[in-house]
Formats: sequence, C-alpha cells, structure tokens
Amino acid sequence: MQKYETLLLMSPELGSEARQELLDTVSGIIDRDGGKVLVVDDWGIRDLAYPVQKVMRGYYTRLEYALPGEAVAELERNIRIADGIFKFMTVKLAETYEPEGE
Repeated sequence: MQKYETLLLMSPELGSEARQELLDTVSGIIDRDGGKVLVVDDWGIRDLAYPVQKVMRGYYTRLEYALPGEAVAELERNIRIADGIFKFMTVKLAETYEPEGE
C-alpha cells in the first residue's frame, strides 16, 4: 500500500449532513478497496482565489489515507461524479505505508 493525500473542495451550500455523507462515501470506497483512512482534516469554508462554478467560497477537507496504487483511479472516478465536490487533488505522500504497531 502507498500513502496518499486528497484535498476536496466542496460546495459551501452543502449542509453539514450532506458534507459528512460525501466524506462517508469517499471513506467507504477507500475501505472497500482495501485501504485505510488515516486522517480527516476539516479546514472549513475559505475564500477562493478565483470563481469555481460561479462561487467565490468553498469548503475544504483533507483526507490522508493508505491505499493500493491501482485503486486510486477508482477513487478519483467516484469523486469526479459526486455532486457537491467542485475540485480535488490527490498527491502521493509515500511509496510504502507500514501501519504502526505491526
């Protein structure tokens, strides 16, 4: 498994329940594909440098997770088709991930 980080830019018009539902869906995909969510970092609503879908504010959430490399494409495909996520960016943090305590 490799360690990744994905930054999600979600619509500020989503309620907290809808945001949590999106995050649960993404986390579920990671778990289903044999990965593990390590950190969910909620940044909150921030001003954007330029309009995205005619909106000047967005809700940011950073996910850090371990996942096999071939499963990242499936995760990104699901993020692309999800309603409420404007943009995302995935970055590989480490070539290998070793869980602590094993």
